[in-house]
Amino acid sequence: MRNLAAFLLGVLLLALLARCADAVAAPAVPQVAVTYRLAIEREAVRNFGLAAPVARLAAQVHQESGWNPRAASPYAQGLTQFTPATARWLPTVCPAVGPPDPWDPQWSLRAQACYMAWLYNRVQPMAAGELHECSHWALTLRKYNGGERMLDRERRAALRDGADPDDWRAVEAYRVRAAWAHRENTAYPRRILLRLEPAYLAAGWTGEAVCP
Repeated sequence: MRNLAAFLLGVLLLALLARCADAVAAPAVPQVAVTYRLAIEREAVRNFGLAAPVARLAAQVHQESGWNPRAASPYAQGLTQFTPATARWLPTVCPAVGPPDPWDPQWSLRAQACYMAWLYNRVQPMAAGELHECSHWALTLRKYNGGERMLDRERRAALRDGADPDDWRAVEAYRVRAAWAHRENTAYPRRILLRLEPAYLAAGWTGEAVCP
């Protein structure tokens, strides 16, 4: 009986370990992503240069819509989930994207790459020193997802409290928005940078991870 109990316990532990392994397994890159790869590479290089983070932008599209150009939420539309208001405003800072059309995948990818480059350049250190690239990108992604003003207020709150406003993990502790929105906004760069981007890099999409 003791041996049987030990055997059954071992089987249970193996099953639990297998379930945990499945839970943390890297997401699969869907075949439909290949349809848009050339457009992403073109727009990434156009906005970021030859060392463009193609895998990172692809991971962001994966997070935004799962590569569904007809994806819709109560607030946003299309492959890269622009709100109608942001889509109308974007050509004022990215004229090359053309007339706004979030339902057009090519417009969406042009808009995503240009908007991300614009946001990236606007994320500046608030304390002494320079931003680490991991924090720089995490903060940029949070701005794309939840807006510039909210994140800037949260960074200033961190600075006033003596925390590092240039460390993305330190800034996560500060909230000026609804609790649900804050949870979503802080999870957004974590999933893209720590789970999805590595999957796209492993699948051969170009770029380099910035958050080890």
